[in-house]
Amino acid sequence: MTESLPRSTPTDAGVSPAAIEAFENALSRLDRVDSYMLLKGGAVIGERWWAPEAPDKPHVMWSVSKSFASTAIGMLIDAGSLTLDTCVVDLFADVSPAQPGEWLSQLAVRHLLTMTTGHDAESLPTEDRENDVDWVDHILGEPLVYEPGTHFQYNSGASYLLSAIVQRLTGGTLLDYLQPRLFAPLGIQPPTWELSPQGISVGGWGLNLRTEDLAKFGQLYLQRGVWNGAQVVPREWTFAATSWQVPNGDPTEASDWSQGYGYQFWVCRHNAFRGDGKDGQFIIVLPEQDAVVAITAQLVDMQGELDEVWRHLLPALG
Repeated sequence: MTESLPRSTPTDAGVSPAAIEAFENALSRLDRVDSYMLLKGGAVIGERWWAPEAPDKPHVMWSVSKSFASTAIGMLIDAGSLTLDTCVVDLFADVSPAQPGEWLSQLAVRHLLTMTTGHDAESLPTEDRENDVDWVDHILGEPLVYEPGTHFQYNSGASYLLSAIVQRLTGGTLLDYLQPRLFAPLGIQPPTWELSPQGISVGGWGLNLRTEDLAKFGQLYLQRGVWNGAQVVPREWTFAATSWQVPNGDPTEASDWSQGYGYQFWVCRHNAFRGDGKDGQFIIVLPEQDAVVAITAQLVDMQGELDEVWRHLLPALG
Protein backbone atom coordinates (compact mmCIF):
# COMPACT_ATOMS: atom_id res chain seq x y z
CA MET A 1 0.00 0.00 0.00
CA THR A 2 1.34 3.42 -0.98
CA GLU A 3 2.05 5.67 2.00
CA SER A 4 2.87 9.37 1.93
CA LEU A 5 5.65 11.04 3.86
CA PRO A 6 4.59 13.51 6.58
CA ARG A 7 4.47 17.17 5.61
CA SER A 8 5.65 20.16 7.60
CA THR A 9 6.59 23.78 6.93
CA PRO A 10 10.06 25.26 6.47
CA THR A 11 9.48 27.57 9.43
CA ASP A 12 8.56 24.68 11.74
CA ALA A 13 11.74 22.90 10.60
CA GLY A 14 13.86 25.98 11.29
CA VAL A 15 14.55 26.58 7.59
CA SER A 16 14.12 29.92 5.84
CA PRO A 17 11.22 29.83 3.35
CA ALA A 18 13.14 32.43 1.32
CA ALA A 19 16.02 29.98 0.88
CA ILE A 20 13.68 27.31 -0.47
CA GLU A 21 12.07 29.83 -2.80
CA ALA A 22 15.51 30.87 -4.06
CA PHE A 23 16.38 27.20 -4.61
CA GLU A 24 13.19 26.59 -6.59
CA ASN A 25 13.86 29.68 -8.70
CA ALA A 26 17.39 28.45 -9.37
CA LEU A 27 16.08 25.05 -10.46
CA SER A 28 13.57 26.77 -12.75
CA ARG A 29 16.41 28.41 -14.60
CA LEU A 30 18.12 25.08 -15.32
CA ASP A 31 17.30 23.17 -18.50
CA ARG A 32 15.48 21.21 -17.31
CA VAL A 33 14.50 20.07 -13.81
CA ASP A 34 11.35 17.97 -13.56
CA SER A 35 10.79 17.80 -9.79
CA TYR A 36 12.37 18.07 -6.38
CA MET A 37 11.48 17.15 -2.81
CA LEU A 38 13.24 18.37 0.35
CA LEU A 39 13.01 16.48 3.64
CA LYS A 40 14.13 17.79 7.01
CA GLY A 41 13.71 15.67 10.12
CA GLY A 42 11.83 13.09 8.08
CA ALA A 43 9.12 15.49 6.89
CA VAL A 44 8.64 17.12 3.50
CA ILE A 45 9.20 20.88 3.76
CA GLY A 46 9.57 21.67 0.06
CA GLU A 47 8.36 20.04 -3.16
CA ARG A 48 7.56 21.01 -6.70
CA TRP A 49 6.91 19.43 -10.09
CA TRP A 50 7.34 21.17 -13.40
CA ALA A 51 4.86 20.20 -16.16
CA PRO A 52 4.43 17.70 -17.68
CA GLU A 53 5.74 15.84 -14.60
CA ALA A 54 3.44 15.18 -11.64
CA PRO A 55 3.59 13.69 -8.12
CA ASP A 56 2.10 10.34 -9.14
CA LYS A 57 4.06 10.02 -12.39
CA PRO A 58 7.06 7.64 -12.26
CA HIS A 59 10.35 8.99 -13.62
CA VAL A 60 13.30 7.11 -15.09
CA MET A 61 16.10 6.82 -12.53
CA TRP A 62 18.97 5.84 -14.81
CA SER A 63 22.00 5.04 -12.62
CA VAL A 64 20.24 5.80 -9.35
CA SER A 65 19.08 2.23 -9.97
CA LYS A 66 22.59 1.09 -8.97
CA SER A 67 22.04 2.14 -5.36
CA PHE A 68 18.97 -0.10 -5.17
CA ALA A 69 20.96 -3.01 -6.59
CA SER A 70 23.58 -2.39 -3.92
CA THR A 71 20.88 -2.54 -1.26
CA ALA A 72 19.81 -6.00 -2.39
CA ILE A 73 23.40 -7.23 -2.24
CA GLY A 74 23.71 -5.85 1.29
CA MET A 75 20.60 -7.76 2.32
CA LEU A 76 21.94 -11.00 0.85
CA ILE A 77 25.30 -10.54 2.57
CA ASP A 78 23.48 -9.98 5.86
CA ALA A 79 21.50 -13.17 5.22
CA GLY A 80 24.73 -15.14 4.72
CA SER A 81 24.08 -15.90 1.05
CA LEU A 82 27.43 -14.45 -0.05
CA THR A 83 30.24 -12.17 1.11
CA LEU A 84 32.13 -9.21 -0.29
CA ASP A 85 34.94 -11.61 -1.15
CA THR A 86 32.82 -14.19 -2.99
CA CYS A 87 34.44 -14.81 -6.37
CA VAL A 88 32.29 -13.87 -9.33
CA VAL A 89 33.40 -16.81 -11.49
CA ASP A 90 32.23 -19.18 -8.75
CA LEU A 91 28.75 -17.68 -8.98
CA PHE A 92 28.68 -18.07 -12.77
CA ALA A 93 30.69 -21.25 -13.27
CA ASP A 94 28.48 -22.35 -16.19
CA VAL A 95 29.14 -19.21 -18.26
CA SER A 96 32.62 -18.20 -17.08
CA PRO A 97 35.58 -18.86 -19.37
CA ALA A 98 36.84 -22.42 -19.03
CA GLN A 99 40.28 -21.12 -18.04
CA PRO A 100 39.80 -17.69 -16.48
CA GLY A 101 42.92 -15.61 -16.17
CA GLU A 102 44.43 -14.73 -12.81
CA TRP A 103 42.68 -11.38 -12.59
CA LEU A 104 39.25 -12.73 -13.53
CA SER A 105 39.72 -15.43 -10.92
CA GLN A 106 40.34 -12.64 -8.37
CA LEU A 107 37.24 -10.66 -9.34
CA ALA A 108 35.00 -10.48 -6.27
CA VAL A 109 31.64 -8.99 -5.35
CA ARG A 110 33.33 -6.01 -3.67
CA HIS A 111 35.00 -5.09 -6.98
CA LEU A 112 31.61 -5.00 -8.72
CA LEU A 113 30.23 -2.78 -5.97
CA THR A 114 33.14 -0.34 -6.08
CA MET A 115 33.54 -0.20 -9.88
CA THR A 116 37.07 -1.59 -9.61
CA THR A 117 36.59 -4.67 -11.79
CA GLY A 118 39.79 -4.11 -13.78
CA HIS A 119 38.07 -3.01 -16.99
CA ASP A 120 39.33 0.14 -18.68
CA ALA A 121 35.95 0.99 -20.22
CA GLU A 122 32.27 0.12 -19.97
CA SER A 123 32.05 -3.68 -20.16
CA LEU A 124 28.57 -3.65 -21.67
CA PRO A 125 28.48 -0.86 -24.27
CA THR A 126 25.18 0.11 -25.86
CA GLU A 127 25.95 -1.58 -29.17
CA ASP A 128 26.61 -4.91 -27.45
CA ARG A 129 23.35 -4.71 -25.49
CA GLU A 130 21.52 -4.74 -28.80
CA ASN A 131 23.28 -7.84 -30.12
CA ASP A 132 22.05 -11.38 -29.56
CA VAL A 133 24.50 -12.19 -26.76
CA ASP A 134 24.19 -13.31 -23.18
CA TRP A 135 25.09 -10.21 -21.19
CA VAL A 136 26.77 -12.07 -18.31
CA ASP A 137 28.84 -14.13 -20.73
CA HIS A 138 29.81 -11.00 -22.65
CA ILE A 139 30.91 -9.06 -19.55
CA LEU A 140 32.96 -11.95 -18.16
CA GLY A 141 34.62 -12.30 -21.55
CA GLU A 142 35.80 -8.69 -21.66
CA PRO A 143 39.57 -8.38 -20.92
CA LEU A 144 40.68 -7.06 -17.54
CA VAL A 145 43.37 -4.45 -18.05
CA TYR A 146 44.01 -3.84 -14.34
CA GLU A 147 44.16 -6.03 -11.27
CA PRO A 148 40.72 -5.97 -9.62
CA GLY A 149 40.54 -3.44 -6.82
CA THR A 150 43.26 -1.15 -8.16
CA HIS A 151 41.51 1.07 -10.74
CA PHE A 152 38.16 2.88 -10.63
CA GLN A 153 36.23 2.69 -13.89
CA TYR A 154 32.54 3.55 -13.90
CA ASN A 155 30.93 0.49 -15.44
CA SER A 156 27.23 -0.39 -15.64
CA GLY A 157 28.21 -3.93 -16.60
CA ALA A 158 29.39 -4.40 -13.00
CA SER A 159 25.95 -3.39 -11.76
CA TYR A 160 24.29 -5.81 -14.17
CA LEU A 161 26.39 -8.63 -12.71
CA LEU A 162 25.16 -7.65 -9.24
CA SER A 163 21.59 -8.00 -10.45
CA ALA A 164 22.40 -11.33 -12.09
CA ILE A 165 23.92 -12.51 -8.80
CA VAL A 166 20.69 -11.68 -6.98
CA GLN A 167 18.76 -13.73 -9.54
CA ARG A 168 21.21 -16.65 -9.30
CA LEU A 169 20.89 -16.77 -5.52
CA THR A 170 17.15 -16.15 -5.16
CA GLY A 171 15.56 -17.51 -8.34
CA GLY A 172 13.77 -14.23 -8.99
CA THR A 173 14.68 -10.89 -10.47
CA LEU A 174 16.22 -8.05 -8.52
CA LEU A 175 12.81 -6.37 -8.59
CA ASP A 176 11.15 -9.55 -7.31
CA TYR A 177 13.63 -9.66 -4.43
CA LEU A 178 13.27 -6.01 -3.42
CA GLN A 179 9.50 -5.71 -3.75
CA PRO A 180 8.56 -7.38 -0.43
CA ARG A 181 11.78 -6.42 1.37
CA LEU A 182 12.20 -2.76 0.41
CA PHE A 183 9.46 -1.25 -1.73
CA ALA A 184 6.48 -2.64 0.21
CA PRO A 185 7.81 -1.74 3.69
CA LEU A 186 8.44 1.84 2.52
CA GLY A 187 4.96 2.15 1.06
CA ILE A 188 6.33 2.56 -2.47
CA GLN A 189 3.95 1.67 -5.28
CA PRO A 190 5.33 -1.34 -7.19
CA PRO A 191 7.90 0.06 -9.63
CA THR A 192 9.02 -1.22 -13.01
CA TRP A 193 12.54 -2.26 -13.93
CA GLU A 194 13.84 -2.91 -17.44
CA LEU A 195 14.88 -6.50 -18.21
CA SER A 196 17.78 -7.79 -20.29
CA PRO A 197 17.08 -10.26 -23.13
CA GLN A 198 17.86 -12.98 -20.57
CA GLY A 199 15.06 -11.79 -18.26
CA ILE A 200 17.35 -10.21 -15.66
CA SER A 201 16.70 -6.75 -14.18
CA VAL A 202 19.37 -4.62 -15.81
CA GLY A 203 20.48 -3.35 -12.39
CA GLY A 204 22.55 -0.36 -13.41
CA TRP A 205 19.64 1.53 -14.95
CA GLY A 206 16.01 0.97 -15.95
CA LEU A 207 14.23 1.56 -12.62
CA ASN A 208 11.24 3.94 -12.65
CA LEU A 209 10.05 5.62 -9.45
CA ARG A 210 8.06 8.62 -8.27
CA THR A 211 9.92 11.53 -6.70
CA GLU A 212 8.49 10.73 -3.28
CA ASP A 213 9.67 7.12 -3.58
CA LEU A 214 13.15 8.45 -4.28
CA ALA A 215 12.96 10.66 -1.19
CA LYS A 216 11.83 7.72 0.96
CA PHE A 217 14.85 5.70 -0.10
CA GLY A 218 17.13 8.57 0.87
CA GLN A 219 15.38 8.93 4.21
CA LEU A 220 15.77 5.20 4.83
CA TYR A 221 19.54 5.53 4.43
CA LEU A 222 19.59 8.66 6.56
CA GLN A 223 17.82 6.61 9.27
CA ARG A 224 20.44 3.88 8.81
CA GLY A 225 18.03 1.33 7.42
CA VAL A 226 15.21 1.76 9.94
CA TRP A 227 11.63 2.39 8.77
CA ASN A 228 8.62 2.52 11.07
CA GLY A 229 10.71 0.93 13.81
CA ALA A 230 11.86 -2.03 11.68
CA GLN A 231 15.41 -2.61 10.39
CA VAL A 232 14.64 -2.84 6.66
CA VAL A 233 18.26 -2.57 5.44
CA PRO A 234 21.17 -3.80 7.61
CA ARG A 235 22.53 -0.89 9.60
CA GLU A 236 26.16 -1.78 8.89
CA TRP A 237 25.46 -1.83 5.17
CA THR A 238 24.02 1.68 5.15
CA PHE A 239 27.31 2.95 6.58
CA ALA A 240 29.61 0.85 4.38
CA ALA A 241 27.75 1.44 1.12
CA THR A 242 27.70 5.21 1.50
CA SER A 243 31.23 5.65 2.85
CA TRP A 244 34.48 6.17 0.96
CA GLN A 245 35.67 2.79 -0.28
CA VAL A 246 37.87 3.68 -3.28
CA PRO A 247 39.32 6.89 -4.78
CA ASN A 248 37.83 8.19 -8.01
CA GLY A 249 39.72 11.44 -8.57
CA ASP A 250 41.37 14.39 -6.86
CA PRO A 251 39.28 15.21 -3.75
CA THR A 252 40.66 18.76 -3.65
CA GLU A 253 38.79 19.56 -6.85
CA ALA A 254 35.46 21.39 -6.63
CA SER A 255 33.74 18.36 -8.11
CA ASP A 256 31.29 15.93 -6.56
CA TRP A 257 32.58 13.21 -8.90
CA SER A 258 36.06 13.04 -7.34
CA GLN A 259 35.28 12.66 -3.63
CA GLY A 260 35.34 8.87 -3.54
CA TYR A 261 32.99 6.00 -4.28
CA GLY A 262 31.24 3.54 -1.98
CA TYR A 263 29.14 0.51 -2.89
CA GLN A 264 27.17 1.92 -5.84
CA PHE A 265 26.81 5.24 -3.99
CA TRP A 266 28.86 8.41 -4.53
CA VAL A 267 30.55 10.41 -1.79
CA CYS A 268 29.81 14.15 -2.05
CA ARG A 269 31.43 17.25 -0.74
CA HIS A 270 30.05 18.66 2.54
CA ASN A 271 30.03 15.19 4.19
CA ALA A 272 27.05 14.11 2.12
CA PHE A 273 26.45 11.08 -0.10
CA ARG A 274 24.17 10.40 -3.02
CA GLY A 275 22.58 8.08 -5.52
CA ASP A 276 23.29 9.50 -8.96
CA GLY A 277 21.73 9.04 -12.39
CA LYS A 278 22.23 10.37 -15.90
CA ASP A 279 20.49 13.64 -16.80
CA GLY A 280 20.39 14.81 -13.19
CA GLN A 281 18.55 12.20 -11.12
CA PHE A 282 19.72 12.55 -7.51
CA ILE A 283 19.13 11.29 -4.01
CA ILE A 284 21.29 13.58 -1.87
CA VAL A 285 21.58 12.66 1.81
CA LEU A 286 23.01 15.19 4.26
CA PRO A 287 23.44 13.41 7.62
CA GLU A 288 24.78 16.44 9.48
CA GLN A 289 21.74 18.47 8.45
CA ASP A 290 19.22 15.60 8.95
CA ALA A 291 18.05 16.27 5.41
CA VAL A 292 17.36 14.58 2.08
CA VAL A 293 17.00 16.17 -1.36
CA ALA A 294 15.49 14.18 -4.23
CA ILE A 295 15.63 15.64 -7.74
CA THR A 296 14.58 14.39 -11.17
CA ALA A 297 15.69 16.19 -14.30
CA GLN A 298 16.65 16.03 -17.96
CA LEU A 299 19.78 18.16 -18.16
CA VAL A 300 23.49 18.02 -18.95
CA ASP A 301 25.12 20.16 -16.22
CA MET A 302 24.72 17.84 -13.26
CA GLN A 303 27.44 19.59 -11.25
CA GLY A 304 25.57 22.86 -11.73
CA GLU A 305 22.45 21.16 -10.38
CA LEU A 306 24.30 20.00 -7.26
CA ASP A 307 25.88 23.43 -6.85
CA GLU A 308 22.40 24.93 -6.43
CA VAL A 309 21.81 22.54 -3.51
CA TRP A 310 25.07 23.61 -1.88
CA ARG A 311 24.46 27.29 -2.63
CA HIS A 312 20.87 27.65 -1.42
CA LEU A 313 19.90 24.72 0.80
CA LEU A 314 23.08 23.78 2.63
CA PRO A 315 23.41 27.10 4.56
CA ALA A 316 19.69 27.17 5.31
CA LEU A 317 19.51 23.62 6.69
CA GLY A 318 21.81 24.42 9.59
